[in-house]
Amino acid sequence: MATTTWSTSLRSRLLILPPPPATPFAVSLRLRPRAAALPSSSRRRNLRLAARAAPPGGAVAPASSSSAPAAEEEKEEKLGFGGLSAADAERLCEFLRADLPHLFDDVGIDRSAYDDRVRFRDPITRHDTIDGYLFNIRLLKQLFRPDFYLHAVKQTGPYELTTRWTMVMKFMLLPWKPELVFTGLSIMGVNPQNLKFNSHLDLWDSIQNNEYFSFEGLWDVFKQLRIYKTPDIETPKYLILKRTAHYEVRSYAPFLIVEAKGDKLTGSSGFNNVTGYIFGKNASSEKIPMTTPVFTQASDDTLSDVSIQIVLPMNKDLNSLPAPNTEAVTLRKVEGGIAAVKKFSGRPKEEIVLQKEKDLRSQLLKDGLKPQQGCLLARYNDPRTKSFLMRNEVLIQLNDFALEL
Repeated sequence: MATTTWSTSLRSRLLILPPPPATPFAVSLRLRPRAAALPSSSRRRNLRLAARAAPPGGAVAPASSSSAPAAEEEKEEKLGFGGLSAADAERLCEFLRADLPHLFDDVGIDRSAYDDRVRFRDPITRHDTIDGYLFNIRLLKQLFRPDFYLHAVKQTGPYELTTRWTMVMKFMLLPWKPELVFTGLSIMGVNPQNLKFNSHLDLWDSIQNNEYFSFEGLWDVFKQLRIYKTPDIETPKYLILKRTAHYEVRSYAPFLIVEAKGDKLTGSSGFNNVTGYIFGKNASSEKIPMTTPVFTQASDDTLSDVSIQIVLPMNKDLNSLPAPNTEAVTLRKVEGGIAAVKKFSGRPKEEIVLQKEKDLRSQLLKDGLKPQQGCLLARYNDPRTKSFLMRNEVLIQLNDFALEL
């Protein structure tokens, strides 16, 4: 039987479902210099971008030689960055925390907090006025129906705030409505004269070259337009915290599973036991709705101790579920936590899955993350699905994950 190593793992399905409820764990946020988080070539590019977005004449106004005592008192209130006072920095941070969640809803953002000339840049878009800025928001809303999740806001420069966010979109013009995910930072410049936002520079986690116009950024968009067939049935809720070029980091909400012993990650041993339970082979002969995906979990470092699992509907709890008819089947709650995920299509043959697990683990270690031993394979589709449409995922639980700002 699988161990409960994964039981600290999992949180919310984006776009279709709302953000997850509060869980016993919290995702920590680590503040580090922006430049240190980027390769040297990208660091130079982004420093140039930030310089272009800075207020005219530099970020900090020169001090007057005739400063009054009141000015000296104000100077003592400055943060270590200089520039904004502690009170102004906190006020602007609180404003963004309240305002940005309305970026794509019917309320919208508060235009009065922005200069008429707001210089917006992301890897494939730019505008230089508040009207262009708002037009870009309206266009995204019409074409992609975005969901925006704000994770953190922090002062990162004299007249600069930085936000970390997730944006998930569905491209409505394509029949299969592909899901596009972007995570990253927004560097918000503040006008020293009126304390309104006068620049907005987006940096995506998934690419190295964040300059406008970035062909790498355009390719990152096109790659996400491919077709994955995900059945329109219930699935565990998760929120994507970070999407890189190689994997996603997700926070999963707790969910229940019915579980039986398996033989290998891509095997079907035990599948009849778990499907038998939901099809009515239980103490009350209750038929339980099918969900997706089917998980197989390897809980050891050799990926040999395997169980097969079916997720139970979210409106169930352990006390309301009928008991299994056989000792080969158990019910268990997966508590929720953080997992790195690599998505791929095609038929999930054992050697392919093992290679995907190896590649994902290697990349996580390269990025300084702490993967746990073992993994899960998530299979979303009926075996009769065309292989190029199949959605498969390898998941590895992470220890001590912190979003960086």
